[in-house]
Amino acid sequence: MLFSYNWLQDYIKEKLPKPGKLAELLTMHFAEVEEIKPRGKDFVLDIEIKPARAGDCFSHWGVARECAAVLNSKFQMPSTELMEEKKLKAKDFIKIEVKNKAICPRYTARVITEVKVGPSPQWLRKRLEVCGLQSINNVVDVTNFVMLETGQPLHAFDFDKLRSINSKSKMKKIIVRFAKKGERITTLDRQKFNLDKNILVIADEKGPIAIAGIKGGKEPEIDSKTKAVVLESANFNRIVIRQGSRALKLKTDASWRFEHGIDPNLTKTAIDRAAALIQEIAGGKVAQGLVDFYPQKARVKRIKLDLAYVEKLLGVKIPKKEIIRILKSLEFKVKSLNSKILEVEVPTFRLDVSIPEDLIEEVGRIYGYEKIPAIVPKASLLPPKRNLEIFWEEFSKDVLKEVGFSEVYNYSFINEKKAKIFGYTIKELLEIENPMSENQKYLSPSFIPNLLENVKENFKYFKEIRIFELGKMFKKLKTRSSKLEVVEKRALTGLIARKQGGDGFYELKGAVDTLLEKIGIAKVWYDEYQPTPEKSKAAIWAPGKCAEIKVNHEEIGFLGEISPKVLEALKIKGKVVLFDFDFEKLQDLASQEREYRPISPYPAAVRDLAILVPREVKVAEVLKRIDEVGSNLVLDVDLFDLYEGEEIPEGKKNLAFHIIYQAEDRTLKAEEIDKIHKKIVRALEKNLGWEVRR
Repeated sequence: MLFSYNWLQDYIKEKLPKPGKLAELLTMHFAEVEEIKPRGKDFVLDIEIKPARAGDCFSHWGVARECAAVLNSKFQMPSTELMEEKKLKAKDFIKIEVKNKAICPRYTARVITEVKVGPSPQWLRKRLEVCGLQSINNVVDVTNFVMLETGQPLHAFDFDKLRSINSKSKMKKIIVRFAKKGERITTLDRQKFNLDKNILVIADEKGPIAIAGIKGGKEPEIDSKTKAVVLESANFNRIVIRQGSRALKLKTDASWRFEHGIDPNLTKTAIDRAAALIQEIAGGKVAQGLVDFYPQKARVKRIKLDLAYVEKLLGVKIPKKEIIRILKSLEFKVKSLNSKILEVEVPTFRLDVSIPEDLIEEVGRIYGYEKIPAIVPKASLLPPKRNLEIFWEEFSKDVLKEVGFSEVYNYSFINEKKAKIFGYTIKELLEIENPMSENQKYLSPSFIPNLLENVKENFKYFKEIRIFELGKMFKKLKTRSSKLEVVEKRALTGLIARKQGGDGFYELKGAVDTLLEKIGIAKVWYDEYQPTPEKSKAAIWAPGKCAEIKVNHEEIGFLGEISPKVLEALKIKGKVVLFDFDFEKLQDLASQEREYRPISPYPAAVRDLAILVPREVKVAEVLKRIDEVGSNLVLDVDLFDLYEGEEIPEGKKNLAFHIIYQAEDRTLKAEEIDKIHKKIVRALEKNLGWEVRR
């Protein structure tokens, strides 16, 4: 924004420093001076006023006040006294009607009669030209001059051009309202605008005469024939002016100021200053009194300032007298409550000051930040506390990625059709208040539906898919009082899907075993899946092909093949095996502690064992029996074949195992291995219907 150096000097008692030095001081203590340009016998300062200070510093008064504070000088305002004509009353000429006081908190008007409109004096024209404005006539130039001086936009109407319903009436009415549908206006620069109900206007009794806070209308403009003038000085809601300016794509000096907010108490000061200047350079009689709509006066803010807090926040002790001087130089009123507390009354033009920290910033910048010594802060650097939730999530993801799985991220939503496929009732689901679409109407109680959707889409490009997802799912569970309670839990779900070939069950089990081993969970076993009371899950798994994953008799998840009916409903051709963990339980059981066992230097021996068992016998039962008998000499047992073909007796299945024998302290002899192996065979054959094949 452009400011005249000579104009600023008018308001400062002492002589200002040279333009370059003044620019340096303002940059250090107030706002950056971006450029200095000579303009005849004057200089133009281009100052970057921040939005927070626009309310008072989009004006020469505001910047001059800052200059005075920085230079420890005195700011002096020009006189706004004027001679009023006692025989003329403003209220006999004009009446103000404001439809919405929140939109227009204050509207002030004055009437001046017998004016002589003509060219402006040279001093006035020069002041406007320095700031980039052209001279129009003495009355309009005064309104622009006062706006640049005080920051308050003003407008002048030709009184005789204001329209009334009753043409014989001398009283004219000004109405502040929103435009009506279909109304139009031609502005002073002859632009035509279609108005709507969102545009605030100034109107007479027959229609709009100005776009409020933005631009005056052509109809009541001041010209050489004007004899009586109505001066407007108003305060408008900043949001309404901004919206109107954007809608009309019309930016003006006035709208720019109103958009940033202006002190409502400034309207009277500015209109009195303008009336006095018009009286001085254009003659005329100023009607006595103001027509002033001001239903609710601006509240004066009072802030208690703790001097100890000033020192703490700035990091330097500033004498109390200096703090008071600085605040008073900025026109704050200061009262000392005691030796440590000040009560500060904030002038209404400082819209940006409302808390103690704002006052401390004022003290700091005027005192000079360069005077505050740089002190390295003292602090104890403590290592951050580990977030176990994040740690175990990332650790589990890394393990699964290492064994060939890819992580996916899905939206946590489900629709009614998909919920029905997986056996969920609407009562179990959490409905979204404002869903983006019908497909995102409910929060998903499981990752399984969306992971299977991933399989369906990716089967277009891949024959095998290994994916997992870790995150939050949402359910409604019944409490003991039979009330439904919303539960948000983390889950970990992964799958292997194949178009053709094996189902990948044992590969997935191997991945699960690796994960559990890596995160330090021991004593894991797989139990027969019991569908009740979780009836919804029964619809997901293939009959007889699902196991509960348990630790110490507590269920932590499931492992199994997805039901062909579910796959058919989703139009997935192939087989899908899947694991589903309650990650909260998984994390509670996880441990970073490891027991170190050195690798045995002695060789291992492998013996194979095939056994016929009834089909209902679980592999885990056979493994458990082998481990019990083999004791410490059986290092590991691997199932490498399961066969239920034609050569096997009806109702039976053949299980084939690799049994690995190894001792930690010696090399096992063949006789010793045979002895243990026969012991295992005898133990297995003690079970009814179990037959070791030789």
